[in-house]
This record gives sequence, C-alpha cells and structure tokens, in this order.
Amino acid sequence: MNDMRDLYQEIILDHYKKPRNFHPITDASKKADGHNPLCGDRVTVYLKVDNDRVADVAFQGSGCAIFTASASMMTESLKGKTKDEIRTLFEAFHNLVTGKENEGGSSDRLGKLAAFSGVREFPVRVKCASLPWHTLRAALEGQPIQSGDVISTE
Repeated sequence: MNDMRDLYQEIILDHYKKPRNFHPITDASKKADGHNPLCGDRVTVYLKVDNDRVADVAFQGSGCAIFTASASMMTESLKGKTKDEIRTLFEAFHNLVTGKENEGGSSDRLGKLAAFSGVREFPVRVKCASLPWHTLRAALEGQPIQSGDVISTE
C-alpha cells in the first residue's frame, strides 16, 4: 500500500513541477476562469471543441501542488473525448476525491487520475483538486460556475 501511495505522490509531484498543457489557446472555442478564495488558487481553462470532441485543451493559473497536478492531468485525459465522456469523467473524478466513488462507479476508468484518491482525507485539498474540473465544466457548458461550488468566475 505504501508503494502505491509513493507512486501516486511521484505522479502528482511530476505534474506539479512540469505541468502539461500549461499555455493559452488563442483560438479556443470555450474558456472559463475559476478561483478558490479559500487558498488563492486561480485557473483559466481553454477548450477547442470540434464536432463535439475536444481537439485541444490547456490551462493557465497558479496554486498549490494538488491544484496544478490536477489541472495538468485533467488536460491530458480530455483530448479527443466527447462532451458526454467528459461529463462522465468529471463525475468519476469528483466522486473519487469526495469519497463517493461507490455512488458514481469505479475509479478504474480514471487511470492516473486515481492518484488523487488520497485527497479525500484532506477536505481542504478536495477544493484544490476539483477547481480545474469545475472550471472545465463551466467552460464546457458555457455557463458561469455555480455559486454552490467553492469557486467563482471572474
């Protein structure tokens, strides 16, 4: 069990130190900004959607290691997916980090994103891990982030 936890920590640290898809998309078809006022994490998620599929996705922002790694790994997992596939992945990830994974299906489909399973033990960090995902959902739906979420748009 400790070996798995160490591997997960290595994955998160790698994505924190070298975030993937960390750049703006100048011709993005969708974009949203998110902010977690509790810890100061800020993110902009860019999507280029073509025929209901994500052709490109990127982010920019600043925040803690959990936030940055979550955004980086999220962008890697989305390319080529449809909106419905992304909605399903969002729910699976959200259920994983909030400890509700039995409600939304198996975490098996999350692949490397399962590295965030330990986040549920630290409720404040759940908000860090989920900020990019809530911002993604806002961009995807073309709607502002809901006031019930722990983040806000600008």
